[in-house]
Amino acid sequence: MSLRPRAVVVHRRSEYDEMVMRHSTHQHAAFFLEGRGRTINELVARHGVGEEALTQVGAAIPADWRRADVERSDLHRFAFAAEDIVLVVGQDGLVANVAKYLSGQPVIGINPDPVRNPGVLVQHPAESTTALLASVESGNCTFERRTMVTATADDGQKLHAVNEVYFGHRSHQSARYRIELPDGSSEHHSSSGLLAGTGTGSTGWLRSVWEERGHPLTLPTPTAPDLCWFAREAWPSAATGTSLTAGAIPAGSSLRVRAESDELVCFGDGIESDSLRVTWGQTLVITTASQTLNLVTT
Repeated sequence: MSLRPRAVVVHRRSEYDEMVMRHSTHQHAAFFLEGRGRTINELVARHGVGEEALTQVGAAIPADWRRADVERSDLHRFAFAAEDIVLVVGQDGLVANVAKYLSGQPVIGINPDPVRNPGVLVQHPAESTTALLASVESGNCTFERRTMVTATADDGQKLHAVNEVYFGHRSHQSARYRIELPDGSSEHHSSSGLLAGTGTGSTGWLRSVWEERGHPLTLPTPTAPDLCWFAREAWPSAATGTSLTAGAIPAGSSLRVRAESDELVCFGDGIESDSLRVTWGQTLVITTASQTLNLVTT
């Protein structure tokens, strides 16, 4: 008998849950907010919307399937299996959070609150879960294969991201490093960090840097195999330059960064708790990942 799929439901604690955890009870949380001219009702309402979506998704999972539930903070401890079908219920960023731990499993993004969530990666309403699971199991679904980025240190440390990787000082103060571009040109930098990412990331953090700077670089599309990068607030000095602060990383090429200060880190998609540690003299290579985020569209 063939093994039935496992549905893995990924979610994140609501703002209401976090507020109650911080203040111990609903009443204490409400009192805290009222003292600042706010009300807890908005958080309760958004919590209810999310809980309703999770209930709908759970009810849509076939009874004979295996099931697992994972909260965002536990992702780094969870072992995904090849036969998993991943259902991400929440904001677009939650899909990016889970993508780095996957190896090609289909991902269904469920948007519990279309009024607040753009739906770039969580593209489906909860009520479509039954049909989507059936299409994935039958092999009749359509995928959008989104490019990912990989950062690899010379000691073997590696991480993947669907939006971007950040390289810099762990406290976000100035980081010193030498950058080498795909064409062989190089420059020493002192900056508040380096961002390198994908077309998906070009709708978020990367785009904010690109727009603020007004750079003529054409950003990649979500499924394009190339990447882009930006140095943040590079500082000109006798030892560091500012002429190479943005560019493209064509498919098959890489961006090389050599650390020239200690306590540097590299993390992906905003998860600072899961990062690579890079010390003076080490080299980090940033390139297009061999794997993709397999986002179920229909």
